[in-house]
Amino acid sequence: MLIRSWDRGEEAEWRRWLAEGRDFGVLAANGPAGSGPVATPTHFLLDADRGEILVHLAAPNPLWAALRADPHATLTVTDDYAFAPGHWRAADGTPPEHGVPTSYYAAVQFHCTAEILDDPADKAELLVRQLAHFQPETPVAAITPGAEPFGEQLPGLRGLRLTVVRVDAKFKYDDKKTPAQQATAADRLAERGRPRDAAARAQLLRRAAARAGGCPAG
Repeated sequence: MLIRSWDRGEEAEWRRWLAEGRDFGVLAANGPAGSGPVATPTHFLLDADRGEILVHLAAPNPLWAALRADPHATLTVTDDYAFAPGHWRAADGTPPEHGVPTSYYAAVQFHCTAEILDDPADKAELLVRQLAHFQPETPVAAITPGAEPFGEQLPGLRGLRLTVVRVDAKFKYDDKKTPAQQATAADRLAERGRPRDAAARAQLLRRAAARAGGCPAG
């Protein structure tokens, strides 16, 4: 992912953005030689302080063969995106039709090494941690391998512990433009009102306010 200096996200920024409820992404790994990459949409549990991500997938998922061939994996989370037409972005003093369109979006990529968890006890522990995160109103205290209601289902899945090696974060909201141009784009997003425009506008205004205040966007 290309990240320009003006688009780079700070650690506090991407941590807060994910903590707002963004725990679904696309996990990709290199497939066996000649097969191309394998990508799987999945929920995940991030423990940023430990530098690890927990995932579970069905045992037949093709991602397992890819990870056995190459344990390097990348998890990508993308949200708050919107298309910005060229006429919104024309430079001051130029015709609107000379503007170049772009995409607004926020994205975080975790570059990781993968450890496959196939021991029933390890899988049970992983699931308990995930359930505590995803359904805190009805967590599961323990899962016993081989016992009802969940332990008998453990052979049908595998767990995955991803150790984070590097994090790339990008918040692409025209920070290289003038404050007036960003304000115009924010107004256009509000006027257009497509489903994701409000979220993209909020990110644009947040980044613009942080830049105006001379402090990091995080």
